[in-house]
Amino acid sequence: MDSTIEVSLHDFAARESLGRAARERTPRSVQSLWEPPDDRLDPVSLLESQAESRVPELVPIRYGRMMVSPFAFYRGAALIMASDLSGTLNSGMTTQICGDAHLSNFGLFGTPERTMIFDLNDFDETLPGPWEWDLKRLVTSFEIAARYRGFSPGERREIVVAAVHGYRKQMRYSASIPVLDAWYDHMDADQMLDWVKQQQRDEKAGALQTERTAQIIAKARTKDSMGAFEKLVGVVDGELRILPDPPLIEPIESIVPDALERRQDEAFITRIIENYTQTLLFKHHPIDEYSYVHMARKVVGVGSVGTRAWVVLLKGRNTKDYLLLQAKEAQPSVLERFLQPSEFDTHGERVVRGQRLMQSASDIFLGWERVAGYDGQSRDFYIRQLHDWKGSFEIEGSRPVGVKLYAQVCGETLARAHARSGDRVAIAAYMGGSGRFDELIADFAEAYADQNEQDYEAFLEAIASGRLEARTGL
Repeated sequence: MDSTIEVSLHDFAARESLGRAARERTPRSVQSLWEPPDDRLDPVSLLESQAESRVPELVPIRYGRMMVSPFAFYRGAALIMASDLSGTLNSGMTTQICGDAHLSNFGLFGTPERTMIFDLNDFDETLPGPWEWDLKRLVTSFEIAARYRGFSPGERREIVVAAVHGYRKQMRYSASIPVLDAWYDHMDADQMLDWVKQQQRDEKAGALQTERTAQIIAKARTKDSMGAFEKLVGVVDGELRILPDPPLIEPIESIVPDALERRQDEAFITRIIENYTQTLLFKHHPIDEYSYVHMARKVVGVGSVGTRAWVVLLKGRNTKDYLLLQAKEAQPSVLERFLQPSEFDTHGERVVRGQRLMQSASDIFLGWERVAGYDGQSRDFYIRQLHDWKGSFEIEGSRPVGVKLYAQVCGETLARAHARSGDRVAIAAYMGGSGRFDELIADFAEAYADQNEQDYEAFLEAIASGRLEARTGL
């Protein structure tokens, strides 16, 4: 809702007027602007500040992954962009935001009803905040990725405008439909395939893109918990164990060779699994029937590298019944330096509550827990299945037409997520019915992509000078 004026949610006309009034305070034209202020925080220093709370030996892997390209750097630079956005004007309308809504944080996954949907899939930074921040981060990610792929300026423009258009069109649709329809609205895999077919007017291009989408969906169905089990687990000395792949996957006995300390670490994780059940959505949960077998530390993502993430192997009914969970550390959101702190007592709860609000469906194993480790430090974790079907769009090798379609569907998906907790009527009215807003946000994306390239060069210089240590190839 608006930060200074409140209207009844029952008064849809007033909510629409609220959105139009926001244009007076924050003209849409200012949404296109990006100019670094003279007192802009050093981007390298911001990255260094994040390293202070992370596993020291993993931080060079994070930097090594960020070195790969300007887009890889952008994936790890959510704090930098949050800092920059905090100094810009916004519409004054708040919703639950992802905080890191770049193009790689969308994908396919399974629902409790065993359907496959396309949705946001990363909520480590989620917090209530300006809806524009998510939109700008998403759209800029497409500009940066399209540059990296060598697309022409015209192709890039079409892609980023498609992302904003998808967001604006979907938000206006959400504002026009019955309340429950807006809350339940989602895109499943079959709808996505049909949508791709409808969007392609060129028969040959349409057939190729439809086939590619069908392949992504089919591959996602193979990435389930048992698929992860077969890939990660093997027999060691007659016992099932998560297999080592150092430094990316390290079993507990490799990290903690001392038997007593290892038992304390295992007790730390098993307490998380035992206690987090009270945060699940229903009682008599299937997790109650599983018992602990083994655990390993796993390096995940780009921006998350260095946070503590454990893969936990659990046994169910018999030797053919296993489950892999991921217990991932939840640190303060990068947004909390610039917005109101979370209302929740733990960051695990912040992540899970935000995910449940923004996603159309969530993993039945999703929950949270705060546990004190043997080192005396209390840490927040959220827990979920390691894989419950999983599919993602790979921009490498994709043609501009395919990236444009993906940009539009990501924009629509982000709008659905924002429409659940924000004032979709007011936001839709602020953006308007024409394509002017689309072009303005595209202008911002172009300007901020230039900034990202400059920050990337500064980051590389910090590594070359020895200020930062990077470990590549992992």
